[in-house]
Amino acid sequence: MKNQQFTELPLAAHGSERFETAGRCLRRNLLLAASVLAIGGGLFMGTGWGITSAQAAEPKVKAAPDAALVDAIVRKLESGGTLDRAVERALGRVVASQQGSQRKTQEKQQAQAAKRAQLARKVVPNRDHIRGTAAADISLIEYSDFECPYCKRFHGTPSDVLKRHDGKVNWVYRHFPLEFHNPAARREAIASECAAKLGGNDIFWEFIDEVFANTQSNGKGLPEGKAEGVIAAELGMKPEEFSRCMEDSAIAKRVDEDSADGAAAGVSGTPATVVRNNRTGVSEWVVGAQPPAAFDAAIQRVLKAK
Repeated sequence: MKNQQFTELPLAAHGSERFETAGRCLRRNLLLAASVLAIGGGLFMGTGWGITSAQAAEPKVKAAPDAALVDAIVRKLESGGTLDRAVERALGRVVASQQGSQRKTQEKQQAQAAKRAQLARKVVPNRDHIRGTAAADISLIEYSDFECPYCKRFHGTPSDVLKRHDGKVNWVYRHFPLEFHNPAARREAIASECAAKLGGNDIFWEFIDEVFANTQSNGKGLPEGKAEGVIAAELGMKPEEFSRCMEDSAIAKRVDEDSADGAAAGVSGTPATVVRNNRTGVSEWVVGAQPPAAFDAAIQRVLKAK
């Protein structure tokens, strides 16, 4: 679901060894074809190729090709650069065809991804965790996993984007703990929901900032000195209330709802962020730990789209 811009690639970018091999094969086949045509039909008569009408007529009788004639054709093709130009044109057509096919495939995939991005649940202030202005025109709806190393690296990026857009963009955090990062990822997601329940929206964001700052990632969880309960206590939550919340099935259900919502919208890895125009509903995926510039561009696209 990654947003991609199309770039015309030079010939070398398509794998020099593969195209050199193709060029040699094509060159050899063109030489063979030219030789057969010349021998079989007098193609080069009167064209300055040094082939007499008698020579051109000889192949009408089924006989072995005249080696001298073939050699003359090959030398002429090679010395004049005709063959190399033909090979270059042929390879250029192959590259153009492949690029056109790739472009159409990418455009189709992008259209499908954008359509699925619109399936992501609408932002609801009293349901979602929102950093920034709740009524902002644009939302960055991030589906994330506390144990994902790319999510850890990415965590500061949405804040940078919010600063660059001066209240016009907000950041919505939703859970998508990946199975191979569990049980740590799911436990941390549940703990963050307890932080929201017991401390409110601001405490939720402080809690997840601490989790991302301290997680060992890849399913290793938080170090003992910065476990979920420790962070909760540091943020003012009572240990007994936090412990009871961690066992609350309604809290776990909320995490599962986020995951199901993300899966329905096409999320398969993290971080995955829907850039949504809240006025029009136009949405676009930005997949992976992309830099702020990628979000700036996506924001402009969803603002301009109708």
